[in-house]
Amino acid sequence: MRKDKKQVIGDEIGDDQIKLFLDFEPVDATSPSLHKLIKAYRGLRIDDFERFLGFFKEAGLDLDGKDEHGQTFVDLIKDQRHADEYIELINNARG
Repeated sequence: MRKDKKQVIGDEIGDDQIKLFLDFEPVDATSPSLHKLIKAYRGLRIDDFERFLGFFKEAGLDLDGKDEHGQTFVDLIKDQRHADEYIELINNARG
């Protein structure tokens, strides 16, 4: 595969399937916004996560929601291998 081509695994998913990640609710003291971001991060490809962020913002959710330890989404993922791409999307979504 050429380096300028991204590998796509699986079928494209529609907006309705992406919006389902807005329905997840936490079972602990994590903010609902953070919980939704984490679920989407774990379950969506980067391009789909970017689309999710649009729906997330439309729903009026907080990009800086915190867990019970005061950590945000960026705090939780910053040490992960592909975090930079996701952090950039979060920063872009902030405006």
